[in-house]
Amino acid sequence: MPLHSTSSAASLKSHIPITVNQILKDLREAGHRGFIVGGAVRDAHMQRPMTDWDVATSATPEEIKSLFRDRKYFALKHGTVTLVSSEGHFEVTTFRGRDKSLGGDLAHRDFTINAMAIDPDTNEILDPHGGKGDIDRKLVRAVVNPEARFKEDPIRLLRAVRFATELGFRIERRTLKGLINLSSLMNSVAPERVREELMRLLMSPKPSAGFYLMVRTGLLSHVLPELYEGYLKRQNPSQRYTIFRHTVETVDMVEPVPVLRLAALFHDIAKPRVREKIGGKWYFYGHEEASAGLAEEIMLRLRFSKEVIRKTTNLVRHHTIYYDSGWSDGAVRRLICRVGQEAIRDLISFLRADILAHGLHKKQLPLLPELEERVTREIETRLVTDIGDLAINGRKVMEVLGLSPGSEVGRVLQYLMEEVTDHPELNNQKGLFGLLGHIKGD
Repeated sequence: MPLHSTSSAASLKSHIPITVNQILKDLREAGHRGFIVGGAVRDAHMQRPMTDWDVATSATPEEIKSLFRDRKYFALKHGTVTLVSSEGHFEVTTFRGRDKSLGGDLAHRDFTINAMAIDPDTNEILDPHGGKGDIDRKLVRAVVNPEARFKEDPIRLLRAVRFATELGFRIERRTLKGLINLSSLMNSVAPERVREELMRLLMSPKPSAGFYLMVRTGLLSHVLPELYEGYLKRQNPSQRYTIFRHTVETVDMVEPVPVLRLAALFHDIAKPRVREKIGGKWYFYGHEEASAGLAEEIMLRLRFSKEVIRKTTNLVRHHTIYYDSGWSDGAVRRLICRVGQEAIRDLISFLRADILAHGLHKKQLPLLPELEERVTREIETRLVTDIGDLAINGRKVMEVLGLSPGSEVGRVLQYLMEEVTDHPELNNQKGLFGLLGHIKGD
């Protein structure tokens, strides 16, 4: 196994967290070998921030747990103990492979760029599979045998696409062939793992490259079949514009915020299912609500949290807005009420990306700063967005109108909300009692 002293090793050593140094020290004093492996070594060679700190060791999982029994840890993956400290989470994993050696461990890692290690005793990088050369060539190459590596853990299929997208690399020919031949293995991967890789891909500088790569390899039909449906059902194959193309361009253009990237990915997801051709032109009636519903189905399947699903589908549901300067203040307030104060600025950010991806920026883009300014002004005036914000409650409504508890009280409160939305100055007891008086006929 070749050893290479490099500046990247020195760079990594100078940035090793205190916790990692202590892990290596404890392993060594207990008679075990320990090496820093994987992402930190790769990122050190690329002179990127190092965030993933993993240690491979000759110690068994039981020995690791015993050695670090006084520390907080958990063990969710076979052979791996994750230590928790104020500096973060650090994985300590028993050497992979039959011979339980570092060489065997590196031979069973996913890609050559992740199959390097640093020996903390000698400050040398161990690179038996040419990972540094592949980094310099900007290449994602599976270790030794692509099909064997993918069969060991099929999530590596999607991870290859993610690394290529995240780093701006291309996938080596044999590795790419393995992706194509084994793409159906993605069906066996736990939804949570698919979600995590998908999110990392979405947060890369240019996610569209990854989605086109998933189309090319067949992965998209297994990871997001609903999006693949949008790729297949082109409005006109002879035209450049497709729903799929617009979707991935919107993802590229929106800010790298998880909910915004998800909203961009799903905002037109149901269009192929609701499209209708009239007079030679395609129409997509009700696609916003349909896309929100389909997005919820997909996100539930991938085990997203309820909060992320709620925020994402809210943006998808309200993403079609035909704002112009003639909108009344009441219309702006109604928009804020529909979307919610906490989401309205995210919606405007998303609209900006959607407009740019549609190529409508010359006409519509200049209106967004105006809308944003009006939204800010309304929010700063303590906008009433909920029945609970009214100056009177249901009990007062029943008292003034002589009503019993029931749906009629709710209808009256909704009427008051509508009036206050157009005339905020009425949201006080005098103003609202006056409106109730009109209802009562006083």
